[in-house]
Amino acid sequence: MDNFTYQNPTKLIFGKGQIDALPQEVEKYGKKVLLVYGGGSIKRNGINDNVMKKLAEIDAEVLELSGVEPNPRISTVRKGVEICKEQGVEFLLAVGGGSTIDCTKAIAAGAKTDIDMWDIVTKKEAATDALPFGTILTLSATGSEMNRGSVITNWETNEKHGWGSPYTSPQFSILDPEHTVSVPKDQTIYGMVDMMSHVLEHYFHQATNTPIQDRFCESVLKTVMETAPKLLNDLENYEYRETIMLSGTLALNDMLSMGLRGDWASHNLEHAVSAIHDIPHGGGLAILFPNWMKHVLDETNVGRFKQFAIRVFEVEQEGKTDFEIANEGIQKLREFWNSIEAPSRLADYSIDEQSVDDMAERTVIASPEFGNFKKLTKEDAAAIFRASL
Repeated sequence: MDNFTYQNPTKLIFGKGQIDALPQEVEKYGKKVLLVYGGGSIKRNGINDNVMKKLAEIDAEVLELSGVEPNPRISTVRKGVEICKEQGVEFLLAVGGGSTIDCTKAIAAGAKTDIDMWDIVTKKEAATDALPFGTILTLSATGSEMNRGSVITNWETNEKHGWGSPYTSPQFSILDPEHTVSVPKDQTIYGMVDMMSHVLEHYFHQATNTPIQDRFCESVLKTVMETAPKLLNDLENYEYRETIMLSGTLALNDMLSMGLRGDWASHNLEHAVSAIHDIPHGGGLAILFPNWMKHVLDETNVGRFKQFAIRVFEVEQEGKTDFEIANEGIQKLREFWNSIEAPSRLADYSIDEQSVDDMAERTVIASPEFGNFKKLTKEDAAAIFRASL
């Protein structure tokens, strides 16, 4: 494995009723709070009322930024930055899923600089500080509650980029599985695909001697796969929600990637699609990931795909070549995602051949090649998109 240093500064507060910890955690950083959330579900399901009661215990002054988009936009980030600067906000609290948290990270960094945040998102500039912020997770998916990463969309230029900074890890994250029981079926499906995709991005790497990391990844994948059908048949089941919530956090809090560098080409591909078509991130990954796997499979990496097929899907080996085993594993992943009603074709979102070249062009905005497990070009991206139509 590669040399590594691991540090995660986020305090994870997990379990039923853990919102009780909110007042004492916020009070450490200040009492002028910007509450950031999405379309208003937290007001319909009662979470907002509980948050406001807890903040009232420390006499917090609460400002609000609502309407964070599912693919959070730089225009919303800029609005939040303006509020922070004009109102002297001391602390940000994201209540929602990964999109809300990603937006909050960008606002926190933007509030401490005169640089436009899009220049930081596109890596022309670097963040030098950030306002402190915490999260209350209401959707299990992205793992943004315990990492420094963020993905922001510029709808004016149809670009979507991931970025991160040493300053953009949450100070704390409160994860109560009860906050996710009202998440509808489709969003629950997208969330589980997203967290599985994060694990797969780690799994396909070029590092050597990673038996612990591989087994960690395989166990999270199998746990999500065992739990997913049970949860989808019983959406309000606390124990299933609990298992999926922790799986989503572990999938992307850097524990699974110690000593290795994952691929991330499939996320690059999906960002290019949703930057233009604004589709759900998990839906796009469900379509693209198996087609990426088929595209990059070759004689140099067939062993890793074979290991994936055997260990995760228990593919029988007798009488089969390595390539047959590998392809069967890829097909079983597709079949599993189909079984939980995830989309399988770009046509499911009315995306056709006309978009392929434009999407492919956007995969190489930052660099002529992308991906780490196997380097891809714009032409590779176009081939994967066509295979996904």
